[in-house]
Amino acid sequence: MSTVVVVAAVIVAPGGRVLAAQRAEPAALAGGWEFPGGKVDPGEDERAALVRECREELGVEIAVGERVGGEWTLSPGYVMRVWLCSLASGVPEAKEHLALRWLGPGDYYDVEWLDADLPIMKTVENLLPR
Repeated sequence: MSTVVVVAAVIVAPGGRVLAAQRAEPAALAGGWEFPGGKVDPGEDERAALVRECREELGVEIAVGERVGGEWTLSPGYVMRVWLCSLASGVPEAKEHLALRWLGPGDYYDVEWLDADLPIMKTVENLLPR
């Protein structure tokens, strides 16, 4: 069985704010908060998948920056790869999520992060200017 690669965007705005997205589905994850992204299609470049997912999920264009960490294990057979990104154009809107929130340095943990995304937030927090 091959590993499914999921990509996620940590979209950073001025002031060290990051965009969190509240899952609508599946039921087991609904209501939890994550970084936007999704599965890489067969033969698709990971960065291209990230740009496509943000376009589909948020209606924005992003600029993909440096990768955060290595591979983050999601569940058996799934790994997540994460990049720091910035908005190139557009205003994020919740097309596939229940809600979106910009979280500043004092608010990073004001949402209930999904288990897979919490360690990413902790890592990102150390990378962002305070």
